[in-house]
Amino acid sequence: MHSTLLGKNLQELQGIAQEVGLPAYTGKQMAEWIYKKRVTDIAGMTNISQKGRAALAEKYVIGRHAPVKEACSADGTKKYLFAAGDGQFVEAVYIPDNDRHTLCVSTQAGCRMGCRFCMTGRLGFHGQLTTAEILNQIFSIPEASLLTNLVYMGMGEPCDNISAVMCSLYALTADWGCAFSPRRITVSSVGLPPALKVFLEQSDCHLAISLHNPFPHERAGLMPIEKKYPLAETLKLLRKYDFRHQRRVSFEYILFDGKNDTMRHAVELMKLLRNIPCRVNLIKFHSDGNSELQGSNLERMEFFRDYLTGNGIMTTIRRSRGEDILAACGMLVAKQEQK
Repeated sequence: MHSTLLGKNLQELQGIAQEVGLPAYTGKQMAEWIYKKRVTDIAGMTNISQKGRAALAEKYVIGRHAPVKEACSADGTKKYLFAAGDGQFVEAVYIPDNDRHTLCVSTQAGCRMGCRFCMTGRLGFHGQLTTAEILNQIFSIPEASLLTNLVYMGMGEPCDNISAVMCSLYALTADWGCAFSPRRITVSSVGLPPALKVFLEQSDCHLAISLHNPFPHERAGLMPIEKKYPLAETLKLLRKYDFRHQRRVSFEYILFDGKNDTMRHAVELMKLLRNIPCRVNLIKFHSDGNSELQGSNLERMEFFRDYLTGNGIMTTIRRSRGEDILAACGMLVAKQEQK
């Protein structure tokens, strides 16, 4: 079975070059072909000798795979389905918005966090994505050359696959890689402090924390991770870092009717976050029709936004995109599995 080159860092590529009898500097040539010129086949690395390419091809492939399915929304949003081995699938969502072109990337096949409101959580956990499988989503959509922003907010919990996630961020942001600005990448997490610490110390990318309820007991009812890693531990960790300059931290908050959208929730959320330079993104709930949870109406969302903003916390209501193509995480995979 051939190993993939996509996802390898410069040092690893130099080692591979020497392994197949090529000079170490060939590793830098390989990195340029993979991450800057984005070839899909080793044969395309034309400044490497034909003999050298043949030696590489005996053991390695680039590791690029086109999506197996796509769905296009009336608003321009596109959802791509990628095969992830052993009959599994993952999703990536492309969101165009004027000059901003964002891709929402998956990091796991399924998820083991078990959040009540999340279709991916209900699918269960089916395996970690490799670094190559994460990057392939970014490289292999038709709009790859247009992308301005990346968000690790698709299927799976990025901090539960921290090694592959960090390797992918390294390849994306390093000068030898894609040289993508870390200010244009956001990684989302429900809050796993040990892995978050790795991310915060080894990356300059933005962070988004899925919060959804400021009261521990109520949050645990929505998000089982609260029992193992309380939100308080995550907030304590975040207070040790500087979010006033290049890096930004935001908090994602899905509003559920009567569950987390009352005045007492707004007041408690304000108290929790007032000492952290941050923003709050309020999100409309995308129901799949099988959840007992219902989304809050616009009036309640605007009340929540205005209360937090009035108390010094920048708060926005995220515009829903792609509802007609099942754009919320896991919905297209679930539909594929039903088939």
